[in-house]
Amino acid sequence: MPQTDPNNHKNTSYSDGDLEDMVNENVHRLTWNGRDIILIGTAHVSKESADLVERLIDEEKPDVVCVELCTSRYEAIRQKDKWQETDIVRVIREKRTSLLLSQLLMVSFQRKIARKFNIRPGEEMLRAINRAEEAGADLVLADREIRVTLLRAWRKMGFLTRMKVVPEMILSLFIAGQITEEDIERLKKYDMLELALQAMEEKLPDLKTILIDERDQYLSHSIAHAPGHKIVAVVGAGHVPGIIENMGHAVDMEEINRIPPPSLWSKLVGWVLSGAILGLFIAGFFYSGSEASMNMIKWWTIITATCSALGAMILLAHPVTIAASAIAAPITTLHPLIAAGWIAGLTEATVRKPQVKDFLELTDDVTTIGGFFRNKITRILLLVAFVNLTTSIGTFIAIPVMMRFF
Repeated sequence: MPQTDPNNHKNTSYSDGDLEDMVNENVHRLTWNGRDIILIGTAHVSKESADLVERLIDEEKPDVVCVELCTSRYEAIRQKDKWQETDIVRVIREKRTSLLLSQLLMVSFQRKIARKFNIRPGEEMLRAINRAEEAGADLVLADREIRVTLLRAWRKMGFLTRMKVVPEMILSLFIAGQITEEDIERLKKYDMLELALQAMEEKLPDLKTILIDERDQYLSHSIAHAPGHKIVAVVGAGHVPGIIENMGHAVDMEEINRIPPPSLWSKLVGWVLSGAILGLFIAGFFYSGSEASMNMIKWWTIITATCSALGAMILLAHPVTIAASAIAAPITTLHPLIAAGWIAGLTEATVRKPQVKDFLELTDDVTTIGGFFRNKITRILLLVAFVNLTTSIGTFIAIPVMMRFF
């Protein structure tokens, strides 16, 4: 196990008393395999944390700086125009709308807090990167890819769990405005990803394993295997205890980096539901006659088409998109490999193609509810999710109506 001495902090001459307190509270020194590791626990939207990171790197002059970033998050911080490369049609076709929407909701939550307290989100990471470059230190991106983390979480959830997660994520759009200075101080005890979803932690304990515990293992392994004699690691304060606990323990990196395939049930449920509905049509024909069967088909079409179109109308979709949603719903609800929301999203992306300004304004638009609905990119993502939701509701409304014709 690593040796740790939380009280063995270098005496500093900071004039800011708050920074002095942060050194004592949030800097942890480890000795592992003959190397010195300085763990700095930060709040991702705290200006004091950013100042602390900058000053400690200047003073410690490490060989390596590890940051709690993956490649995609690093590019998002360093390349402000990265969003302009997003191909929204490709995102829909590859069924990645939920993943992108999840990331944008978390970005929204973080940016609103950062704007309220006048700091750039991830500023402590930016300063760590800049100071590492200026000092000639190697930079190690120590975190697991956000896509892997989110997909592992999503695939591990059951259907009912997913139904709980989506409303909680939407609610995150409304939370940031209620954050106070005291809440920012509490951020020093949590990782931002954990905070954005902590309202679900008691209801969904399995999420914590993937979002926090696995990343603690990943970060610990990355830091322990970083090159150099002296290492400064900049991580969210909520990860520090887990990193220390896992330091020196074997970590199955292949396993925690693996995206689980869809469960057998998730593959079968769509086919089973489609088969059951088709079975109702056939049973209606044999037990109640052709007229009853035609009535079942008629009401199935009316209800699913209406609910799908209603979802598109609520999102103020183009009339062509509303019509496409209505036409697609009765068919897509009987075919598990396609969804009305995807048809709606592709249609909207075609008739109201996002422009360059939508990509340029995306990072600002995600900070407000109005912006989320105004920006063509986020509105298309919401449209896909919402039309899928209302179409599913239509399916469960239509089934008991069809049963009346037996």
